[in-house]
Amino acid sequence: MHLCHWDIKLHQCCIYRTLLIKFLQYQIIQTSSSLSLKMVFFKSFSFIKFVLILFRVLPKHYNKQKGLQISSASDVYVESFPQFKHRCSESSETTLIFNVEGTLLRSSSLFPYFMLVAFEAGSIIRALLLLLLYPFLRLISEEMSLKVMVLVCFMGIKKESFRIGSSVLPKFFMEDVSAESFAALRMAKKKIGVTELPQVMVESFLRDYMEVDVVVGRELKEIGGYYVGLYEEKETSKRAQCAEAKLFRDVAELSSTVIGLDNISCSTQNQLFSGCKEIYMVSEAEKLNWSILPRDRYPKPLIFHDGRLAFRPTPLSILAMFMWFPFGLVLSIFRITIAVILPLNVSLPVLFFSGIKLRLLNSDSLNNADHDIIGPKGTLFVCNHRTLLDPLFLSFGLKKPVAAVTYSLSRLSEMISPIRTGRLTRDHDQDSKMMKELLNHGDLVVCPEGTTCREPYLLRLSPLFTELSDNIVPVGMDSHVTMFHGTTAGGSKCLDPFFFMMNPDPSYTVRFLNRVRGASLCKQGDRSRYEVANVVQSELGKALGFECTMHTRKDKYLSLAGNEGLVSA
Repeated sequence: MHLCHWDIKLHQCCIYRTLLIKFLQYQIIQTSSSLSLKMVFFKSFSFIKFVLILFRVLPKHYNKQKGLQISSASDVYVESFPQFKHRCSESSETTLIFNVEGTLLRSSSLFPYFMLVAFEAGSIIRALLLLLLYPFLRLISEEMSLKVMVLVCFMGIKKESFRIGSSVLPKFFMEDVSAESFAALRMAKKKIGVTELPQVMVESFLRDYMEVDVVVGRELKEIGGYYVGLYEEKETSKRAQCAEAKLFRDVAELSSTVIGLDNISCSTQNQLFSGCKEIYMVSEAEKLNWSILPRDRYPKPLIFHDGRLAFRPTPLSILAMFMWFPFGLVLSIFRITIAVILPLNVSLPVLFFSGIKLRLLNSDSLNNADHDIIGPKGTLFVCNHRTLLDPLFLSFGLKKPVAAVTYSLSRLSEMISPIRTGRLTRDHDQDSKMMKELLNHGDLVVCPEGTTCREPYLLRLSPLFTELSDNIVPVGMDSHVTMFHGTTAGGSKCLDPFFFMMNPDPSYTVRFLNRVRGASLCKQGDRSRYEVANVVQSELGKALGFECTMHTRKDKYLSLAGNEGLVSA
């Protein structure tokens, strides 16, 4: 048997701790029989304090029987994480079994991910309850803490409609992945992720973004299509155990070497690790020195994600959010009321004073009008789509009202909009006729992406706008929020303006580009309407520093909401 230095320290810690506790108990008894009650209390308190410090310093998980299973096997080789990269580089046929939260993620706290489930899939009341339970979660064991968070977050959630694991959580998981562990994972041919989290929370992230072949998580109990907030018991889940054993045999046949990557502080261990010939351990001290995985190294670009929270909901940050929420709600209603009832020259100073920021770039290009343009008298502003408020902030920048057309607009947003709005029907002739009519009455704003995109990417532009006018002004829009996103794919769209205005200091950047021709080029056959749309997309991408893609509105809604994003009139 190969004993590493952790095994020796393990047994030493257990022996020293037991001896010290017995010694302290004996000292308390002796002191109680010979000194006054006040001195007894003082020394007892000192001894208890010393014991607590001792238990925090020494690795208390080492004395658990489950933590000793790896060392008890005579054919297991245990080494430190720095040796792992060298070991994987020796063989390209390696199968890696790794602990997701213990080795892949930098943070050791799972509270933010459950808070996202509580807030996004549940309600703000459920999220508040989870926050109030946080001090209690710190006092109980890790396993019990997981069970309590699962109970609070999943009880009563409909299984069929739960999409947080694929639409919201991957972004926050990706932002917590360490570059060092990711590089180690890339060296393995086959990867098996083992986690204590519910399978529905991590499977999409690991399979779609980390390219993990198999995910072994914990299943949740359900009754009538609804989660009851309880884990399936490991001992009674015979089907899962058989599936794991078969999985290990199938993967082992395809690889020459099966190794494990685990955390030294984990109190529980999956059965799959028992089949590893080599296990490499990661310490919490090593994780503190790990760096965040850069966005340009993501295996798959993170283009679409959903959810209202724009920050990582740690206990302190979510507490700050709840303290701000009532003030933010009043501030949002105030801002929207000012924008609706007051004229632009009066509402703009008030809105800017309330914390809203607007930055205009290259606005002088609007003065360079081409007098040979033939067509509608209005200017067609073609914008990329960040939030529902893009036309409104463009109107603020121009200091005059403009009309806007959009694919999906709630009745409430249409009622409170301070500018004229129109609904697109996806019928080419009908939409073209409506937009030409609006252009004959004034300026028009259109977002040909068809849907919003939060990340620095541009979706494919619908070419309809190229046939309408020769007076086309591309406008690059970019927004920034610190607390709440003003867009959603699976939530209530009527709340989008309210959530955006609830941010303490929401900001917008409006960048005007040079005018381009559209209708005349298409009619003369110099360029097709698709080529003109691609040119406009390319110019917007260069100005904003965004990457151009061929994704569409349909791709976004299929990914985030499970539908094609069609909205009935």
